[in-house]
Amino acid sequence: MKNIFLSLNLCLLCITHTAMADETPLTPASVIEASKPSDWRQPAQSNLLHMQLENGEVIFELAPHFAPNHVANLNTLVNDKYFDGLAIIRSQDNYVAQWGDPNAGTDKAKSQGKAKAELEPEFYRQLEGLEQMTIESRDPYADQVGFSRGFTFGSDDAAGKDSRAWLTHCYGALGAGRGMAANSGNAAELYVVTGHAPRHLDRNVTLLGRAISGMELLSSLPRGTGTLGFYETPEEAVTIKAIRLGSQLPKDQQSRFEIMRTDTKTFASHVKSRTTRLNEWFLDSTGKIGVCNVGVPVREVTE
Repeated sequence: MKNIFLSLNLCLLCITHTAMADETPLTPASVIEASKPSDWRQPAQSNLLHMQLENGEVIFELAPHFAPNHVANLNTLVNDKYFDGLAIIRSQDNYVAQWGDPNAGTDKAKSQGKAKAELEPEFYRQLEGLEQMTIESRDPYADQVGFSRGFTFGSDDAAGKDSRAWLTHCYGALGAGRGMAANSGNAAELYVVTGHAPRHLDRNVTLLGRAISGMELLSSLPRGTGTLGFYETPEEAVTIKAIRLGSQLPKDQQSRFEIMRTDTKTFASHVKSRTTRLNEWFLDSTGKIGVCNVGVPVREVTE
């Protein structure tokens, strides 16, 4: 398979954005304003996961190119309406929110139907063959970091097929909870990063997507008072009305988004604008950035 090493490892800090007037400071807003339709992509409805709560909706984009088996098992659970009526059971300050079956592990646990009870972990995949754009960053958790189809990833510098790539625990990352055994997660219990980027979890938990809309509904949840932020009473838990794939919804209920493609010169300019801040407020433009601080622009399409 042809290795698509998009060597848009373009020394991103050296790129100039010629499409903009010289007097216009390179800012995230100016990059978006100067972008072309070809700089954006619309995610497939089959990769959009809608989490419906009483006060709104959180939407995730799934990453089957990193965790195909977990995404497939999650699809089975969603098709069986497994999550309907379950709950958010944990909200730990500056860390994660977690949801699943409050009765998991007991004789009152909800049936998971045709879904597999255990899956081999998908903590990482081969770097070889991965569509990627790397950025310059002195990352403490990876030899190299960058973006693949809009998702942040890290990789090591091993040679050839021994080199691994993995999704990173940035704000909004969606993960499959597990127990002590590596194969004990199956996407029936999920969590999302709601606070700092807990990168120490990289390569220890399977990540399978990221939130692209509605994160404020999860990051503002009341904090659990139990150990690790778990809710201690059923009254504290937040009921999940339903979880559906976008492809399961009627067309008039589907949400449509444009996400900036991360394999373009425009995205390289976006990285530069986030790395060296040129607008007037900044007294020190920094000149350095972590992969979790770049942010991939997302905008909702309104007809």
